[in-house]
Amino acid sequence: MEFLESILVTPFIEIWESPYYFIELVLVGLSTGVLYSLVALGFVLIFKASGMFNFAQGAMVLFAALTLVGLMEHGLPLWAALILSVATMVGLAFLVERFMLRHLVNQEGLILFMATIGLNFILEGTGQLVWGSDVKRLEIGIPDQPFDILGGKVLLNTFDVTAAFIGALLVITLAVFFQKTPMGRALRAVADDHQAALSVGIPLKTIWIAVWTIAGLVALVAGIVWGAKSGVQFSLSLIALKALPVLILGGFTSVPGAIVGGLIIGVGEKVAEGFWGPALGGAIENWFAYMLALAFLVFRPQGLFGEKIIERV
Repeated sequence: MEFLESILVTPFIEIWESPYYFIELVLVGLSTGVLYSLVALGFVLIFKASGMFNFAQGAMVLFAALTLVGLMEHGLPLWAALILSVATMVGLAFLVERFMLRHLVNQEGLILFMATIGLNFILEGTGQLVWGSDVKRLEIGIPDQPFDILGGKVLLNTFDVTAAFIGALLVITLAVFFQKTPMGRALRAVADDHQAALSVGIPLKTIWIAVWTIAGLVALVAGIVWGAKSGVQFSLSLIALKALPVLILGGFTSVPGAIVGGLIIGVGEKVAEGFWGPALGGAIENWFAYMLALAFLVFRPQGLFGEKIIERV
C-alpha cells in the first residue's frame, strides 16, 4: 500500500508543490527530446523511401562525428572539417546506392535489414581503422554554462539550449524541404508508392542517393551535438537504441511522429526520473522510454502518427 502511494499519489503532490522544478525538467527534457528526434528522423527518412529499417543509423552518427573530430585533430579548422565531413557523408550515400541498394532491388525486407547490419559493422570498423578507438573530445565553441530564468527559479544550461535550437532548426528545414521542394515531393511520392512514382518518371536511384545523403547529414548534426556533449566514442553508436522507442511512439513512417515522439520521450524520462525515480530506486531514465514504448505497442501498435494497416485474410 505504501509503495502504491509512493508512485500513484506522492509524485503528483510533489509536482503541485514544486512547479518550477517540474518546468525545469520539462525544458531539459525538450532539449534532449529534440536530439532524439534527430536520430529518429534518420531512420524514418530511409524507411519511408525504401521500406528499409536502417540498423546502421547509429553507426552513421558515430562515423560522421569521428570524421569531423579526426580531421580537426589533423589541424583543420572547424569549418573546413565540417565541409569535408559533409562531403564524406554525401560520398557514403553514393557508395551505399552503388554497391548495396542497386543489387538489392525488390529483395525482401529481411535481406535489406541484414544488409544494413553489415553496413553498420563496416562503418564502425572503418571509423576505428582510420581515426582510432580512443575517446575524442570535440570542441565546437558552444559555451557549457548554467543560467537561470523565471527569477532564478529554473536552471538551464547554455549548451543544452543551443543544441535544442540547432536540432529544432534542422527539423523545421527538413519539414519545409519535404513540403515545398520538388525533391521533397518526389521523396514523399516514392514513400507512398514505389511503382506509381516510377511510372511518372521519378528516378529511384536519385531518390535513394538523396535520402541517404539527408540521413547522413542528420547523423552528422546528431553526432556533432552528442559528441560535443559527451565525447566522441564508440558507445555513440548506441544512441540509435534510444531512437527505437521514439519510432514506436511516433510511428515508423511519420516525420512529425519522429519529432513529437522524441519530445515525449525526452520530457517523459526527465520528469519520471525526477518525481518517480526515488520511489523506484533511481536511474529509471535508462529504461523508462522502453517501458513507455511497450505500453504504447499494446494500445496503438502503429504509433501516434503511423498508418494503421488492415489486411484481409
